[in-house]
Amino acid sequence: MTSAAPVAPPSGGTPRLPARPWWLIAAGPVAVLVAVLAVLAAGSYTHAFDALSGFSDPGAAVRYGLPVATVLAELAVSVALGALVAAACLVAPGRAQSRLLSAAGVAAAVWALAALAQLVLRYSYVSAISPTAADFGTGLGAFVTDIPLGQVGLAIVAIAAATSALALAVRGAVGALWVAVLPLAALAVQSTTGHAAGAANHELAVGAMFLHLAGAALWVGGLGALAVVVVRRSGASDSAADAVARFSPVAAWCFAAVGVSGLVNAWIRMEEPADLTTPYGTLVLVKAMLLAVLGALGWTHRRWVVGRLADAPERVRLLFWQLLAVELSVVGAVSGVAVALGSTAPPVPDDVPADTSPAYQLTGSPLPPEPTLARWFTEWSLDPLFAFACVAGLVVYLRWAVRLARRGDRWPVGRTISWSAGMVLMFWVTSGGPSVYGHVLFSGHMVQHMIMAMVVPLFLVLAAPVTLLLRAIPARKDGSRGPREWVLALVHSRWGQFLARPVVAAVLFAGGMVAFYYTPAFEFALTNHVGHVWMVVHFTLVGYLFANALIGIDPGPARPGYPQRLLLLFATMAFHAFFGVVLTSGTSLLAADWYGNMGRPWGPSAIDDQQRGGGVAWGIGELPTLALAIAVAVMWTRSDEREARRRDRRADRDGDAELAEYNAMLARMADRDERR
Repeated sequence: MTSAAPVAPPSGGTPRLPARPWWLIAAGPVAVLVAVLAVLAAGSYTHAFDALSGFSDPGAAVRYGLPVATVLAELAVSVALGALVAAACLVAPGRAQSRLLSAAGVAAAVWALAALAQLVLRYSYVSAISPTAADFGTGLGAFVTDIPLGQVGLAIVAIAAATSALALAVRGAVGALWVAVLPLAALAVQSTTGHAAGAANHELAVGAMFLHLAGAALWVGGLGALAVVVVRRSGASDSAADAVARFSPVAAWCFAAVGVSGLVNAWIRMEEPADLTTPYGTLVLVKAMLLAVLGALGWTHRRWVVGRLADAPERVRLLFWQLLAVELSVVGAVSGVAVALGSTAPPVPDDVPADTSPAYQLTGSPLPPEPTLARWFTEWSLDPLFAFACVAGLVVYLRWAVRLARRGDRWPVGRTISWSAGMVLMFWVTSGGPSVYGHVLFSGHMVQHMIMAMVVPLFLVLAAPVTLLLRAIPARKDGSRGPREWVLALVHSRWGQFLARPVVAAVLFAGGMVAFYYTPAFEFALTNHVGHVWMVVHFTLVGYLFANALIGIDPGPARPGYPQRLLLLFATMAFHAFFGVVLTSGTSLLAADWYGNMGRPWGPSAIDDQQRGGGVAWGIGELPTLALAIAVAVMWTRSDEREARRRDRRADRDGDAELAEYNAMLARMADRDERR
């Protein structure tokens, strides 16, 4: 393209950037073009209607318009999400942040329009009714009110419109971060549709799909946000170098999320290497190839451009623009191939297998074998979200500890071991035996609950992750908010201080169990993957707050004295034991429609298993309680020893003036009593 060529300076020297790098807009058309070509190559749209005997083709506008609208919607939501995250975390308050929020509002408006067009065209596609038909409007109304696919599409349109309005209305990093939750919610809703909705392993497919969509959207949107930050009529902005450097590790994690989730999605839908020769397998290979190209471009950015951008000559800035343009174009192509994949039948059909067993009808997975001690460690059901979170948490913590060691600071090895144990245990709880048997046994669910609420938080609290973060990550000087600033803002915020108070944490910890198990929230967590994710996050976080209030090393609220801590601990655990006793002696089955209809040929009855779960809640709770009590007692003893040493040092300095003053006070009191 001639417009991309550097402009020669009047009298030699380094080349100048063009005022407007128009090649950046090539990403959108490239994505749309690749989407249409990939769909036609796969034959998913042209041959779909041949299999539907008795249905007519709704027309070329639907065949070609649906992939175009889908790509535009995905690119727009990506730009909106990336611009919001960049405004919250990458740039300082000022013109760059204001431009990002405006860009997010405009992108969300485009997203809303494209999602609306996608909804209409999708109904026409699945119903084989042309949009010009007389009864199209009536059918569309029923589609968005009665059919789950239509309801999801309408919800996404509403979320996109709300995102546009709020992004244009809010100002500042806090507002941008809150608004960024909306696109993530839309991606979570979207992950339940398409191939994931009909996959045999529904939870695995939905988790992998959300990880894939969120990682790709943040990656694509982050690149678009960099273009917004850097592009100005006069060249690059002052905050460009910092924004690019800060986005580099974010892009690396997005690359990992997209790659891992893509492998999981392909593994679910292909059974053998020969499936790679199918249209679906071909698109998977093309997407993997493009993803590898993106990884290479990102590595090139990190190695050759990011470190030199702040004080580089114009030729390096030009190299940055060229790499960004190519990267955006390849991202657009990946988006187009992703749309084609979503519209192509995989080798493993999405139809639910004809398994009429009650367990399969309820959980979407075959009934596991009868649990034994060995099977608690050999039965696995991978949860991509929490598996990725555990691996990422372990990697980040170890990198921070290594960073401290390289600069000569000491970080206790015991804390690193504690964090590693917590991450490994959390991975097992969410993807191992407790997760497998927690779906079919109340006692298995209670094992999972007790470990993630009472055992895992102990390891995490003793690892002091907030203290490590504050020491490993330098503070930003330009007013922007990075991980350090956001964590400090959360710790010192009004809500953070309130929720971390020992009494509040104890009430949430103990009362939350009653509110969860004796309300519809329990059944929602069993029947809905979003509810399951919320349950895991909620109980782990509440357990962390409670443990941190008692034995925490990290900064937090004003903790009471050690006697009060022990009293609070025993009061909370007494309530917890009472909860276990109620379950053990109860005769009313919780979530009866779930556990009562599991149809297990092995193990105790549902009510006997629930009573066993009460014993698990009571028994497992005793060990963490004992560990917490011992930890509080040890901290109390060490505190007294430190106070004694402090007094001894002060006595050495001032000749034990405090003791002399105390003896003098006693002598004056005795003298006064003698005179009386």
